[in-house]
Amino acid sequence: MEQAKPEGENVFSRYQKFIIAILAILQFTIILDFMVLSPLGVMLLDEMSITTAQFGWVVSAYAFSAGAAGFLAAGFADRFDRKKLLIFFYAGFIGGTLLCGIASSYNFLLIARIITGIFGGVIGSVSFAIITDLFKMEVRGRVMGFIQMSFASSQVLGLPIGLYLANVWGWHSPFLLIVAISIIVGISIIIYMKPIDEHLKIQSDRNPFEHLIKTISQPNYLRAFAATILLTTGGFMLMPFGSTFGINNLGLTMKQLPIIYMITGVVTIITGPFVGKLSDKIGKYPIFVAGSILGMIMVAIYCNLGVTPLWILITINALLFVGISSRMIASSALMTAIPEPQDRGAFMGVNSSIGQVAGGVAAILAGIIVVQTPGGKLERYDILGYVVVGSMLVTIVMMYVLNRFVERKNKQPV
Repeated sequence: MEQAKPEGENVFSRYQKFIIAILAILQFTIILDFMVLSPLGVMLLDEMSITTAQFGWVVSAYAFSAGAAGFLAAGFADRFDRKKLLIFFYAGFIGGTLLCGIASSYNFLLIARIITGIFGGVIGSVSFAIITDLFKMEVRGRVMGFIQMSFASSQVLGLPIGLYLANVWGWHSPFLLIVAISIIVGISIIIYMKPIDEHLKIQSDRNPFEHLIKTISQPNYLRAFAATILLTTGGFMLMPFGSTFGINNLGLTMKQLPIIYMITGVVTIITGPFVGKLSDKIGKYPIFVAGSILGMIMVAIYCNLGVTPLWILITINALLFVGISSRMIASSALMTAIPEPQDRGAFMGVNSSIGQVAGGVAAILAGIIVVQTPGGKLERYDILGYVVVGSMLVTIVMMYVLNRFVERKNKQPV
C-alpha cells in the first residue's frame, strides 16, 4: 500500500494527491449540504412558518440519523473494500439531497434530511479510514489541512453561490446544485480510485456485532469518543442560528451575509494547509490548544455583540474560524492515530456516529437556549456562547490525555 514520505518537497505521490483532492471535494459536498441550512434558516423560518425549535429539529434530524447509521455500519466497516463502501453511501447521500431539493413541506424536508443523514453520516468515517490507511502519521496533519479546506471552500464558493441561487430561484436550488456536483465526484471515484482492501488481510473471524462490541469496550477508544462529544458541541451549537443572529441582532443584511462567509472562507483556505504543516512539525496537541484558546476568545466576544460594523464582524468571524479550523485539523489528525489497523473502520464509524448524535443534541439544546422575540431578535445568545466556551475548555484537558496515549503508543516497538 502506498505511504506518503514524511520528508522532502515531494511528500505525496501523484495518486495520493488525487486521493486528497477527491476526498476534499467529496467532503465539500457533504459539508455544504449541512452548512447551507444555516443561512437558509431565515427563509425556512418565514416560508414554512416554523419555530426556532422546529428548525433545530431539521438540523438535528440529519445528525441523529447519521449517528444511528454510523453506529450500525461500524461493525461492517472493516469487512469491505473502503472504495465500495464509499460509493454505496455517497450514492445514497446524493439521493437524499435530491429529496431535499424537491421538498415541499416541513415534514417532507424533515424526512429528506433523515435519509440524507443515514448515508451522508457514514461517509466521513470511511474517508478518515482511507486517509489513515494511505498516509503515515507524520504527514496526516498536512492531509487533514487540505481536507479541512473543504469547510472553507464551502464558505468561499458554496455558501455565497448557494445563497445567490436561493435568493433568485428559492431555497431548493442549493440542494440541486450539490446533487449536480456530487454526481461528477461519484463518477470520478468509480473510475479513478483504486480498491482499498489491505485491512481485509488482518481481520479476525469475529462477526460484525462482536467487532463492534470490542471497539466500543476499549478504554482508550472510549476516551476518544468522550472527547468527540465535546469537540462537536461547539460547532453544532453556534451554526444553526448563525445567520439569524447576524441579521436580526448584528444588523447584517442578506446581501452582506455571503461577503462574511466568503472572506472568512478565504482566510481559512490560506491558513488551513499552513496549520496542517505546522501540526506535523511542532505537534498536533499544541496546535489544538492554540486553536481552542483563539476560538474561546472569539466566541465570547461574538456572542455578546450587538449591532456591529461589517469590517469588525468580518475580522471576528475570520479569527473565530481560524481557531475552529486549527482545532479540527489537529484533533482529526490525532484521532486517526488512536485505533489499531484492524479497528480503523469500526472506530471511525462509531466516532463519527457519536459526533453526529452529540451534534444533534447540541443543535436541539441551542434551539432551547436561544429564544426568538416577536421582533425577530435572538435572546440568550450570550449564554449559548458561554456553554460553547466551557466545552472547548474541557476538551483541551481530554485531548491532553489522548495525546499522551498516542505518544506512548508511538514509542512502543512495532
